[in-house]
Amino acid sequence: MPGQRRQRRQRRQHGRLGSTATSFIVGAVVAALLPLTGGAAVAADEPPQVITDEVVHPVKEGATARVKISVATTGSGPLDEPVTVDYTTEGDGGTATSGEDYRPVDGSVTFPAGTASGTSRTVEVVTARGGGAEPAETVPLHLTVSGAKAPAETPRVVIDAHGLPYLDPELPVQRRVKDLLSRMSLEEKAGQMTQAERNALTAPGDIADYNLGSLLSGGGSVPTPNTPAAWARMVDAFQLRAQATRFQIPLVYGVDAVHGHNNVVGTTIMPHNIGLGATRDPRLAEKTGAVTASEVRATGLPWDFAPCVCVSRDERWGRAYESFGEDPALVTAMETVIKGMQGAPSGKDLDRRDKVLTTAKHFVGDGGTEYGSSTTGSYTIDQGVTKVTREELEKVHLAPFQEAVDRGVGTVMPSYSSLDILGDGQAPLKMHADGAMINGVLKDRMGFEGFVISDWQAIDQIPGDHPSDVRTSVNAGVDMIMVPTAYRDFHTTLVDEVKAGRICRARIDDAVSRILTAKFRLGLFEKPYADTANLARIGSAGHRAVAREAAAKSQVLLKNDGGVLPLKPSQKVYVTGSNADDLGNQTGGWTITWQGSSGRHTDGTTILEGMRKAALDSAITYSKDASAPTDGYDAGVVVVGETPYAEGVGDVGNGHDLRLSEADQAAVDRVCGAMKCAVLIVSGRPQLIGDRLGDIDALVASWLPGTEGDGVADVLYGKRAFTGQLPLTWPKSEAQLPINVGDAAYDPQYPYGWGLTTAARAPGEDGAKRLEELTAEARALRKAGRGDSVKGRELVTAARLLVQDRIGQKITPAVAKPFAEADHLLLGGDVVGALRKLTAAYRAAE
Repeated sequence: MPGQRRQRRQRRQHGRLGSTATSFIVGAVVAALLPLTGGAAVAADEPPQVITDEVVHPVKEGATARVKISVATTGSGPLDEPVTVDYTTEGDGGTATSGEDYRPVDGSVTFPAGTASGTSRTVEVVTARGGGAEPAETVPLHLTVSGAKAPAETPRVVIDAHGLPYLDPELPVQRRVKDLLSRMSLEEKAGQMTQAERNALTAPGDIADYNLGSLLSGGGSVPTPNTPAAWARMVDAFQLRAQATRFQIPLVYGVDAVHGHNNVVGTTIMPHNIGLGATRDPRLAEKTGAVTASEVRATGLPWDFAPCVCVSRDERWGRAYESFGEDPALVTAMETVIKGMQGAPSGKDLDRRDKVLTTAKHFVGDGGTEYGSSTTGSYTIDQGVTKVTREELEKVHLAPFQEAVDRGVGTVMPSYSSLDILGDGQAPLKMHADGAMINGVLKDRMGFEGFVISDWQAIDQIPGDHPSDVRTSVNAGVDMIMVPTAYRDFHTTLVDEVKAGRICRARIDDAVSRILTAKFRLGLFEKPYADTANLARIGSAGHRAVAREAAAKSQVLLKNDGGVLPLKPSQKVYVTGSNADDLGNQTGGWTITWQGSSGRHTDGTTILEGMRKAALDSAITYSKDASAPTDGYDAGVVVVGETPYAEGVGDVGNGHDLRLSEADQAAVDRVCGAMKCAVLIVSGRPQLIGDRLGDIDALVASWLPGTEGDGVADVLYGKRAFTGQLPLTWPKSEAQLPINVGDAAYDPQYPYGWGLTTAARAPGEDGAKRLEELTAEARALRKAGRGDSVKGRELVTAARLLVQDRIGQKITPAVAKPFAEADHLLLGGDVVGALRKLTAAYRAAE
């Protein structure tokens, strides 16, 4: 097999063993046999099955391995006929030397007729204590079975690697990497650069046979049952397989935990990034990252394919909600999430049980793809072409990646999209093939020291055949390739390309060094298995409190005529709409499955449930389709919006648009025509509601708030004030798209940064005079070197709320443009400039 070489070393001077010794330990075991650990449940019409407790049995040199052999029967009844198992350590397939590395064993054990299903016997293999440093060595225990089905695989005893410098945790990481790299074969190095999907493994033994460096769970790729504990057991079983390799290099297992540990039932699901951008709260983003990392690492997963630091420039994009917003200054500000997930930029915290390796994605420009440019299936914008000037590329799309590198992000994932730099005379180039950007900009200019991981089968989109795709992507600087199903072909091809001289060995060594560095920093060589100490904290009250705060702060109040909000707990409220009582719709895509789904698929609180807890028992009436009578209510709350989608499946024009469904429109019309109403739009992007805006008293951009609907109820009922601001410009029509802060022509429904508040403020201020006072205070702060301070930001917030009061709902281009630009300047630290823009907006509203 590729990557599997027998290693025969020189004979030792010490540690020889003599004759065969076998020990049997008899005991009843529960006949609940786990496929991941070598067992297999027996179907009702199947003959008895012999299994072993594990396929791989690592032991320290000189220790005794104990291999438990069990028999399982149809329906868990006793054996009808005797079962005999002959065993021997002598034969092909091992790398250890019989009589020198271990005491050979052979013999036979019989399970007589009438033996209870699950009864086990234990075979002991005694290993020798030697005097030198060595890689791991294997001892197969060959089994011949009569009267039952034999195990699918031959169990192996593995004598752990020992005494080698790379195994010494006291040595510097660089020295450990250098030592290990010097010992590895080309095939072993190619294995480290290969990432397979756990469901696509042709055989579990391929982890060792191909020296795989990584596995991943794609969206919806989950164990059964889908519980945190089952995830930990699954990952541990895969890690055990890696212990059968020469150097026992652990796997680094990755998962898309993009808004909490979102593949796992019962975890804490945060608002999607677009909602976090609406909070304008970098400290809160850091807290959400810390909660996510804690829950991910507790299930044995050390690597998260997050955060997405793309800048979403067109809400027709199906991934718009994965972005913090349309402004690179906002995206950069919210990258505190990296610290929450990964810890210190140096990587010194990565071996903690509550931290994970992070991934900045998708490098570079995936949020700027042009509508209609995609060639992937029926996608219209996702994976298309980003056409930008060199200046726009630097300021908009590259800036967040420099911030991520400065924060010590561990890995970077290139985009499926292509980059077309206007005026350079070059054709668009797939990012996975763009060495000038990956090697030249990311690694050389930005100083990125982590490793680059490809996206799912992304190298297949590079023009050319498979060998060409492999050498192009690797030579461009991609260090690990996500080849979920074609890992065998990739491994073979990569080795062949290196041997043919089309990929230099120095490039391979660079890639593998980067990967090994991450594994050492994660502490995987010392602790490859799940540290489950934090399992009980998954979905805990403390974690959900963070998500609840994020949900509350993500709510953006766009309109509030007549002070409809906040509601009073004693008011009689009529609640309706498709998203009022649907946990799946409010969590969105990338939740339990890749595309997400409507309905209740995990633990959480819907918006309706949160409202019922916040109000008196008799105060809430719910009618999903607004068919119940509407008389006698103080206010109506209509919760509408999108159903879940992910990636290009959600592109506008690919079965999606930006309008409310007919049922949602009917609910808005019926309730807002009968009473004072507040409309909440639960969505991953703005929806076009201009034709109904005049009938709506209060309008809330609720984004995708996650599992904690209580947080939405908190602002509806005034437990918290509305403080959120738009992370995306809210358009009047699809014809305006793309529309973004800084555009020369800018005439939105609501500008970027807009967000009313329900916090009490002193009425009747002289606005113009107050703006002058705030600006003077800001200048004084700047002179004192404190312009970009909490106090400075508070000054701008006060000015923004004052200007919004002045504007009301009369948002003109003359008002909208400076208003939006003020928030951009504030995020960039220019408090005085932000106040100057707000003053211009105030004057334009006169």
